[in-house]
Amino acid sequence: MKLLAVSALMMMAFVVPTLAAGDATAGATVFKKCAACHAVGEGAKNKVGPELNELFGRAAGSIEGYSYSKAVKEAGAGGLVWTEATLAEWIHKPKAFIAGTKMSFAGIEDPVAVENLLAYLLTFSPNYTPAQ
Repeated sequence: MKLLAVSALMMMAFVVPTLAAGDATAGATVFKKCAACHAVGEGAKNKVGPELNELFGRAAGSIEGYSYSKAVKEAGAGGLVWTEATLAEWIHKPKAFIAGTKMSFAGIEDPVAVENLLAYLLTFSPNYTPAQ
């Protein structure tokens, strides 16, 4: 039993840093820039943008009932899946990442703010396991 507990802790040491690169509490503050268009948490609904629960590991443009731009739907159909890396690029400059998106947000330049936002959004994707 003790060996199992030690093994589990060692595995967490390799997984948790990937998921905890930023500060989720600080990310909640960064998310205020997103909240006019997006929702997270219990009861979240699509707004101007899609709700972001279980975002990580999801194909781009795949929320049922949301009207995505053709460019985002094509990106998802072409294999774009939201991971920490792809979402970091998207948040930094959405229109550069997917030309033709209808998302009007200019992006977040500060890499620390992006990492914090990712850490916050990861709290709403409890079923996400990054590919190794």
